[in-house]
Amino acid sequence: MIVDLHSHTNKSDGTLAPQALADFMGERGVELYSISDHDTLAAYGEFTPHAGARVIPAIEINTTWRDNEVHVLGYNVPLAGSAIDELLEYNQGERRKRAERMVDQLRRGGVSITLDQVLAEAEDADSIGRPHVAKALVRSGVVPDVDSAFRLHLKPGKAGYVPQIYTTPESAIEAIRAVGGIAVLAHPGRLKDRSLIDALAPRGLQGLEVFYPLHDEDDVAVFRAKAAEYGLVMTAGMDFHDIRYHTKGVGMEVDEADLAPFLDLAGLN
Repeated sequence: MIVDLHSHTNKSDGTLAPQALADFMGERGVELYSISDHDTLAAYGEFTPHAGARVIPAIEINTTWRDNEVHVLGYNVPLAGSAIDELLEYNQGERRKRAERMVDQLRRGGVSITLDQVLAEAEDADSIGRPHVAKALVRSGVVPDVDSAFRLHLKPGKAGYVPQIYTTPESAIEAIRAVGGIAVLAHPGRLKDRSLIDALAPRGLQGLEVFYPLHDEDDVAVFRAKAAEYGLVMTAGMDFHDIRYHTKGVGMEVDEADLAPFLDLAGLN
């Protein structure tokens, strides 16, 4: 089946509006998908899925673990008025503080940029991130493109880099499960320390994003084994943000048997 349980709109750091992303899912024939913006559920209520598609409400919560950024996906979470709102407000506040520090450090480093310019790039986004700072640098003429902004100013060791300080993965898992959601570790192949899987499995983690564009066959085999070891469900997602940088677009074909435990947990089988 063709699925995509991990995608982003301009409500966080993607570039497509919610309906445009939903239409893209339709063009690619995606049968089951989630919009999982960073630290916000604002896309929901602003799009209509194509006929025959199934949508699972989702969110991607940014967390910090041993100075590493770790993303936890929450599926089947309420869209408003739940205990998860407090956690999201905390993360959004930290995002604003981080953007302010990035702007301040860039200015002290001789780069002319303002917080208002960054906020203008964020537009309707609830979650401010480095991509918005990068776009502000491009629009102000400091750099020719987003890649240059990250390479020259925003990556670790550069003047504009500020480490992320978010909630913990344990807190994200607890909040997701408290509202009846399903907590899944996003793109484990991007972890600097894969022992996190072993640390979180006994603490309520329910799934692993096994199928992901940057996971090679060896990665998939390792994460499939980890899922079996700890009784975790497996999910699949493209992590789409922008067609310029995610040229494979949305949707991937996955054996339905691999997703069956997740679908059962989500009440879709």
